[in-house]
Amino acid sequence: MACLDLVITVDTSVAHLAGGLARPTWILLPYTPDYRWLLDRDDSPWYPTMRLFRQDASRSYAGVIERIRGELQTKIAARSRGK
Repeated sequence: MACLDLVITVDTSVAHLAGGLARPTWILLPYTPDYRWLLDRDDSPWYPTMRLFRQDASRSYAGVIERIRGELQTKIAARSRGK
């Protein structure tokens, strides 16, 4: 994990490990997440390098995947420009 530029996961054990290592991490969360991920926020008070991507509706990951796709394209474009 230390060699990765970004961890994208749905697995909370991977997210906790990556967050504990202070690796940039994006986690896909269900509409009704575990209480530890709190509500109405896209960050984690415990892991400053983590972003939370939540479902807009139960069992629907299409919106989450689209948001991650857009953010990832932006990140790749910025990196290719040397930023």
